[in-house]
Amino acid sequence: MVTEPVSESDAVTLAQSFKALGDPVRLRLLSLIAARAGEEVCVCDLLDAFTQTAPTISHHLKVLRDAGLIIGERRASWVYYRVVPSALATLSRLLDASAMAGT
Repeated sequence: MVTEPVSESDAVTLAQSFKALGDPVRLRLLSLIAARAGEEVCVCDLLDAFTQTAPTISHHLKVLRDAGLIIGERRASWVYYRVVPSALATLSRLLDASAMAGT
């Protein structure tokens, strides 16, 4: 992706992802979920890492879902989240400055 300009439609999608990650709480949430190496994490396990209320954390998770960075599956009263590897790979390729330098 870094070898040619980003298309208009890709730019819209990427901007939504970057906007979602522009909040420290959402960035930490994504990091906590991604640290599980492809495994799911229950929202109940995420809540203890934050001082924000459960509804606030749920809102932040919704923003990450809407940006296509994570997916969630409801089981009984909890939702289990995991990252979308292809979405993170796209962001990574775009930010990989070494690819631009050819190294």
